[in-house]
Amino acid sequence: MISNKSLLIYGFGNPGRQDDGLGIMLAEELRAWSAENQFAFVHTDSNYQLNLEDAANIAGHDVVVFADASREDIPDFLMEPLKPSGKVEFSMHAVSPAFVIHLCGHVFNAHPQAYLLHIKGYEWEFMAAMTEKAKSNLGLAVEHLKKFISGNFVTFP
Repeated sequence: MISNKSLLIYGFGNPGRQDDGLGIMLAEELRAWSAENQFAFVHTDSNYQLNLEDAANIAGHDVVVFADASREDIPDFLMEPLKPSGKVEFSMHAVSPAFVIHLCGHVFNAHPQAYLLHIKGYEWEFMAAMTEKAKSNLGLAVEHLKKFISGNFVTFP
């Protein structure tokens, strides 16, 4: 039996800046995988950055996983629960995933379960070539998310 919950995987970053495109690549890979497995409950979206308007789309889902490249000192990837935050950033051209989740509750009275998936990146120059280490981390993150989806949203009678 397939889940009746709606899952959104939202990848963001700039694929023209080497490893910064990891979140978008993850969303593309999961889009193909979910279509192949006929998981109609899995939806994907991607953009260079999160915007205020994204709250409207995200509010329509039960669970959202934001995926982004990370410069942080983490292992290959790190997936952690995300709590809403009303903290406004300096520039409103881009907003944080926590602020988008806050807007979902404040504006739409929607409270999706949210996660942030950080994927370790290494290079950020203006070129489309992703580093080999980042590609490896992407593969590990994709496999983790497939297990997360299969373990939490798909049950067999």
